Amino acid sequence: MSRVLGHGSFLRFYVLLGLSLCVVFLLTIGGRTFIEQVRREEFREKMASLPMTLMTEQLAALPPARREARLNIFAQQLGMQLALRPFDGAELNYFEKARLKRGGILIDEEPWQLRQRLPDDGVSPSSVLSATFVGWSERQWQGSLVALGEWLSRTPYAERPELLSRLHSTGWPLTLLTALPEDLTPAQRQQLVRGEVVMRLVTEQLSLAFFYQVPGNEQWLKAGPIARRETLPLSLHLPLLIGVMVVLSLIIYLIMRSIEARMARLELAATRIASGRLETRVKVESGDFLGRLGMAFNAMASQVQTLLKGQQEMIRAVSHELRTPVARIRFAVQMVEDMTEEPAIRRQLQGIDADIAELDDLVDEILTYARLGGGPGHGDELDMAPVECCAMAHRVIDALTPLHKSLTLKLEADGEVELLAEPRYLQRALQNLVSNACRYGRTQVVIRLWDEPHLVRIDVEDDGPGIPMEARGDIFKPFARLDDSRARSSGGYGLGLSIVHKVMSGHGGSVTIDESPTLGGARFTLLIPRRDPPA
Repeated sequence: MSRVLGHGSFLRFYVLLGLSLCVVFLLTIGGRTFIEQVRREEFREKMASLPMTLMTEQLAALPPARREARLNIFAQQLGMQLALRPFDGAELNYFEKARLKRGGILIDEEPWQLRQRLPDDGVSPSSVLSATFVGWSERQWQGSLVALGEWLSRTPYAERPELLSRLHSTGWPLTLLTALPEDLTPAQRQQLVRGEVVMRLVTEQLSLAFFYQVPGNEQWLKAGPIARRETLPLSLHLPLLIGVMVVLSLIIYLIMRSIEARMARLELAATRIASGRLETRVKVESGDFLGRLGMAFNAMASQVQTLLKGQQEMIRAVSHELRTPVARIRFAVQMVEDMTEEPAIRRQLQGIDADIAELDDLVDEILTYARLGGGPGHGDELDMAPVECCAMAHRVIDALTPLHKSLTLKLEADGEVELLAEPRYLQRALQNLVSNACRYGRTQVVIRLWDEPHLVRIDVEDDGPGIPMEARGDIFKPFARLDDSRARSSGGYGLGLSIVHKVMSGHGGSVTIDESPTLGGARFTLLIPRRDPPA
């Protein structure tokens, strides 16, 4: 796994992104749980707010001596154990005290315990009402309505709306009705007349509303409807969250995919330039970091191409300038040779002439190498034409056989092979390989042609000593020789195989070296891809 991650920076990014999304997913689940907990606390406080506020408001309006009796009445009505404790003596922490001072309610479960601070009248010490009971039932709600109705019955008509407005902050909608809703059944109306609390289900909201007739009055108290705001269950939350994560992951993947595609194009351009195609440029799509990187890359490629072009022009200029003094030296040697008949002098002059011929050949090799350049696009443009490979091989054999009479040069091919290539350079590449094989072959050199569906393969094999494995990577470099100490007559100039490599690069092909399976010497292989003829 570490090897896979080590070879892909984007893969590492995707793994880290996946881990980040998992963390976000867990945080979302935790946030949802926290929000649900807050909503449960809010709903429980809303349930407890009406009875607790009702009791604290009435107790705060009573003298301290009468509060105990009122507590007993409330305890009977609501089914709770009630107690009043001094606020300063209550065992509360800082946050609980602050919440009680703001008028909030402290709620503990199992068993339920509700605590709320009585409104401060400025005379008696502040107290906290504590209510303890087993669990919520209809008794608490019905008892709250009965207690509120009795309180309203003791309150003048004009003050009743103001009393309800004070209790309305509890979260329970409280309304005084002068007429009952028409959809109440006769049985429910009889219950109200008997002083009972009627509970009604509001089906549209799945919530409850309570009705109670104010004693001694033709007014009815309505509380509610009140309902808990339901949220989606966890079974629906999970698919929703997973869907959000999938969409988010897809969006991030598409963004990173575009960045990765641009990086891949940059890598492709670098590979093409490394293979010799210096005209390659990166398409700059924007002015961001990758765009600036592409512009810097293009500037680098232009600079390299300019430097290489200047080097090639210098090589061509120097090579051309060498031809003139070489020609003058050869002319002078011929004149001196015509002016003397001394055998020793003539032998020296012939040696000089041979050196001049060798220098002329070297200049020709350098010019050929410079014309080919480092690859397609910055050397001479190759003029493609149909080439009969068998006829080309025969021309090479006919040209080299008189120079190597001790060797047998032959061609093996199943039939004529035609290829679209540059005739002169392709023949030069084959002739260089055959010349190299003749230089080291002992008895024979064989040229083999293979006609394959998408390319033409040409093998040149000899029965010489072969090429060591460690030297095969350097033989195509300019001026590289296997043995630097060998005599001048046994080797060339070190440009022949380099020219072969350049010719193959210009054709989009390649040249390889391995061991001949039949002759035991070296085997050079030319792989030339087929091209469609121009329209």
